[in-house]
Amino acid sequence: MFYKPTYFNFVKLLESNWLKIRAEVERLQSEKFSPWYERSLYNRDWTAFGLYNGYRQERGQRIEENCALCPETARIIEAIPGLMTAGFSCLAPGTHIRPHKGYEGNVLRCHLGLIVPEGCGITVQGKTKTWTEGKCIVFDDTFVHEAWNFGKSKRIVLLMDIKKDKDILGIDLSDEKYIEPFTWDEILRREFQYTRLFYYKVTTKLAKMKQALKGSGEKPYKSAA
Repeated sequence: MFYKPTYFNFVKLLESNWLKIRAEVERLQSEKFSPWYERSLYNRDWTAFGLYNGYRQERGQRIEENCALCPETARIIEAIPGLMTAGFSCLAPGTHIRPHKGYEGNVLRCHLGLIVPEGCGITVQGKTKTWTEGKCIVFDDTFVHEAWNFGKSKRIVLLMDIKKDKDILGIDLSDEKYIEPFTWDEILRREFQYTRLFYYKVTTKLAKMKQALKGSGEKPYKSAA
């Protein structure tokens, strides 16, 4: 689900400094970015440049070499209480990240739009938004979501995970006033999105089984009927 970004103090900090952040990412060479590790989730090219390594056990660990290349960005994000993960996420033209769910339920996902061509978007639980340069999108990535760049140039956002703690955030997210409401059309699209998620999970698992059988030299079982 999407949250209303105006309620979060970190949004004000990021949006007021977005030009400094974009200036640093524009100076980064493309080879500094690495392919996103979940290769089965996307076609074409999804790459990232990490600043804080926030995957499970290494959550919140500063990547010194990368932060040294983006000192202003590092200074800005380190002022955010509860920061867990941070990095630049780049989608090449023609890239689609198919429906999936995140793994961590105790964080908010925030995207700050930095370079956003036409033809980009993100859908969370059937509700679709487009990024805007200099503006934040806040959502819970444990709900089904997907993103795409069907534009003609790369899309880059600053991606962050922030601890979902009312003492840190200063608000209680269980209050529905912080959640962006759904229309009936969006509810229907949400159900369709979950159906597509199930389809992708099944086809991915079957593809892995087929590859494993191919590697072992065994033949898939065929009925004698």
